[in-house]
Amino acid sequence: MRIGLTVRADDERKPSPDGDTGGADSDDLRRWLAGQPGLRGRVRRATDSGPPPGAMGAGTDVVLALLEPGGVATVLAGSVVTWLQTRRGSRTVTLTRPDGTEITVSSAEVAPLDAHQAIELAERLAAALEQEGRAAAGGGAEADGTSPAP
Repeated sequence: MRIGLTVRADDERKPSPDGDTGGADSDDLRRWLAGQPGLRGRVRRATDSGPPPGAMGAGTDVVLALLEPGGVATVLAGSVVTWLQTRRGSRTVTLTRPDGTEITVSSAEVAPLDAHQAIELAERLAAALEQEGRAAAGGGAEADGTSPAP
């Protein structure tokens, strides 16, 4: 499963002299994720990150994570939550599933969380990421991203 990640600085930073407003954050997130043992070799920068045809505006730096069944979504979700908790300023990461569903997590949401709450958020995020794969395979996930009760 291919997950796209985009990073936005919520503090409305002014562009750098070269016009970059978020590429450094995307590169930082990509390096952070690539350094996680469960994600090594699964994370790269998207080569097709320009605006969609007919759209105006600058392209967006996109990080791609290639996930397979077996807990990799949990590693990705936990890594994103931890990365957001360690950033200064306000950042938002949007994770886009292959079906186009976007899941957004912001540093404002995760900063006040204790370790237990951060783990719970990462588990919910991982379940939401995996929902598309289960639904396509007939797994019967609920619409809110949670699995049916056993």
